[in-house]
Amino acid sequence: MGLTLVEKIWNEHIVVEPDNEGKPYLIYIDLHLVHEVTSPQAFEGLRLAKRKVRRPDLTFAVVDHNVPTDDPRDKIDDPISARQIEALRKNTAEFGIKFFDIFSEFQGIVHVIAPQLGLTQPGMTIVCGDSHTSTHGAFGALAFGIGTSEVEHVLATQCLWLHKPKTMRIKIEGQRAKAITSKDVILYIIGQIGTGGGTGYAIEYSGKVVEEMSVEERMTICNMTIEAGARSGIIKPDEKTFEYLEGRMFAPKNFYEAVEYWKTLKSDENAKFDKEISFDISSIEPQVTWGTKPSQVVPISSYVPDPDEFSDPSERAHAKRALEYMGLKPGMKIVEIKIDRVFIGSCTNSRLEDLIMAAEIVKGRKVAPWVRAMVVPGSQIVKYQAERLGLDKIFKDAGFEWRNSGCSMCLGMNPDILSPGERCVSTSNRNFEGRQGRGGRTHLASPLVAAASAIKGYIADPREFI
Repeated sequence: MGLTLVEKIWNEHIVVEPDNEGKPYLIYIDLHLVHEVTSPQAFEGLRLAKRKVRRPDLTFAVVDHNVPTDDPRDKIDDPISARQIEALRKNTAEFGIKFFDIFSEFQGIVHVIAPQLGLTQPGMTIVCGDSHTSTHGAFGALAFGIGTSEVEHVLATQCLWLHKPKTMRIKIEGQRAKAITSKDVILYIIGQIGTGGGTGYAIEYSGKVVEEMSVEERMTICNMTIEAGARSGIIKPDEKTFEYLEGRMFAPKNFYEAVEYWKTLKSDENAKFDKEISFDISSIEPQVTWGTKPSQVVPISSYVPDPDEFSDPSERAHAKRALEYMGLKPGMKIVEIKIDRVFIGSCTNSRLEDLIMAAEIVKGRKVAPWVRAMVVPGSQIVKYQAERLGLDKIFKDAGFEWRNSGCSMCLGMNPDILSPGERCVSTSNRNFEGRQGRGGRTHLASPLVAAASAIKGYIADPREFI
């Protein structure tokens, strides 16, 4: 029997096999990414135990969750955020870890900068104290988020006790229609399988649509795999992957030898997956969430659903609560929902391709007078690249705020938050209650939908602007 891609990577990283079925394996970790929020207790645990970092050369740290995205970047008013950033500064210096601080030219969201720098590579096991570590699976890596106690364990041993995940393959076939982005594709899939559809699985994405996607589009797919309940998503590396990585700062010195190995990283023809699903996305429209979980999503030409339409009692109850929180009524047209804010950014949609597609909608137009819109590049490198292309001018001329890099309004851990009752179209990954600020109302969508909505002042169909 052949092996899946996940099984191949897993088998190559086993340090200790379990002596009994159902017990965890000890797995070697190739790359450990660290940020300021989930690491302070882990480093303190090392001190208390009088341990060192086992492989500081395989550990890289950055500040992203708490950093302000406006100037001055180092003016941090929240005392907890300031302490977390200062703690990471101190910890990385003490333990000899490479650190990209606020004013580093390489600072940015951890899941944006690691691929940009070539740290993320096919065949790796990659962990970070952040659930959206699944992003790195777009390169054919087995990548997943871990908790603070596990962060300490990896720092001390460069290994982790893990239960082997089941494998699922999702084939995405068909032809993408106009204005359908990878964000629409993954939102559609989550809407179909639910937020628990991937629980217990590592999901491999394949099919014609995935093969045609750029590397940055694949990163969006893998990023939101966690929203389907899976711990990791993965896509086999191909020529696009190799071309993306070539010449990057931390790419292998023996690059072409590495590529020969990377070419072997694919599921065998006779590999057995625990579950397989196929989707034809030829007829889907741009997708927008209406509720407070990513699976509460509908086509943009649709309506806010009636909770009574849900046969499952728990789904019905959640829908009722979601509509109450979101301030929506059943039967409302999605495109008639008035908005207050637009956020283009986050580790889901803040890369250069995302900003380019949004700018194509925005160019020559103006943000609606009642809307506050912001663009937050995923890294300082993305910011620099976008400014070289003149994208900053396009956005600023339209009335957008052009910011420095950081997690920003994806989550309420920094100054970029919604006020209670404010409604935002966001390119981020989560629309939970209070995710973008206490009482804030979030509609997840693609950069195209977000840009069109900023111009119109209502949730808008980007196909009208293309």
